[in-house]
Amino acid sequence: MDTIQAANTPHPRSPSSSPQGATLPLSGLRVVEFTHMVMGPTCGMVLADMGAEVIKVEPIEGDRTRHLLGAGAGFFPMFNRNKKSIAIDLHKPAGAEVGRKLAASADVVAENFKPGTMGKYGLDYAALSAGNPRLIYVSHKGFLPGPYEHRVALDEVVQMMGGLAYMTGRSGDPLRAGTSVNDIMGGMFGAIGALGALIQRGITGRGQEVQSALFENNVFLVGQHMMQYAITGQPAAPMPERISAWAVYDVFTVKDGEQIFLAAVSDAQWATFCDALGFADLKADARYATNNARVTLRPTLMPILRERLARHSAAELAALFERVGLPFAPIRKPEELFDDEHLNATGGMAEIILPDGARAGETARTTLFPFTMDGQRLGVRLQPPPLGQHTAELLRGLGYDAAAVEALRVAHAVA
Repeated sequence: MDTIQAANTPHPRSPSSSPQGATLPLSGLRVVEFTHMVMGPTCGMVLADMGAEVIKVEPIEGDRTRHLLGAGAGFFPMFNRNKKSIAIDLHKPAGAEVGRKLAASADVVAENFKPGTMGKYGLDYAALSAGNPRLIYVSHKGFLPGPYEHRVALDEVVQMMGGLAYMTGRSGDPLRAGTSVNDIMGGMFGAIGALGALIQRGITGRGQEVQSALFENNVFLVGQHMMQYAITGQPAAPMPERISAWAVYDVFTVKDGEQIFLAAVSDAQWATFCDALGFADLKADARYATNNARVTLRPTLMPILRERLARHSAAELAALFERVGLPFAPIRKPEELFDDEHLNATGGMAEIILPDGARAGETARTTLFPFTMDGQRLGVRLQPPPLGQHTAELLRGLGYDAAAVEALRVAHAVA
């Protein structure tokens, strides 16, 4: 079945291989992304890590995330590995023509600009699919078509209006989640849609438009709380104030002020918990015999547990819970994960070369996708590219000779 057959275009393709030399699943597929920030680049990164040739189209001045400070400082190197960079000024007719030629060579085009933006340059789905009906076009937006579609959306915007910030913070204190959950997942859903469209193209021979949106992604994330209300008639409380489904499922402050998450989520685990810690009286107490009973009695049970567990160190509890097979977790900061024993032993991170900023040319470790294919993690084949690193190469592949490339550069249509 022709699930990812490449368009019949003259551009050169090189096979994408895993470290063991096996061809990756999307090898031979060309993706052109007109993306910026996080959502669109995440979609491209998924396809790139799986072997596609992904071409990132940037403005002459570069993707803005190359130079963000603070929480945005890691955006570009995190979400743009395994891609090629071409810098094009789409505002100039010659630049827009380059963009259209490049898009015409693609199997998949991805974008995440405001509604109507791509149509200004003849780069919308209607225009491109007219010349290539096999094209798969992935649009990433703030909202799917409807009353909100022209609003400007950010991850934080949809977290606030979509219930996630309410569920994360305390009552009266909405709090965004601690990472770009909607941007990242919205890009992943765009990639999932693209993969489904590729399979269908193999059956029908035709492409299609795929749409993914921040708001709808956020609503999907809080769907479990919506369903809780539909079933129980009781609104879901914010996570810090929620009625837990399990009695022992919390962060405990223990000896020397350290913290650790501990859990016992079944009656069998409750028995193990009591045996391991010497809480024979609690195990024998019929009031605590079942999980639902323990949940109901949490206001009296938890103070007892907190007082007793405070006598132990976090390391002691971790060793004990690991030995008896109970759930536990140290409370870690992101920077501490670089030294995580499991991540380092299982190849969960890979070195990249930073392309921009004061540390350009230096190496850093980045996280890889959390799955394996044929027993292997999907690694880094191409470093996050400096701006326009592949411009000349890609233009040659589109049929521009050296003089034409130079003319485009002189006209500042490309860089």
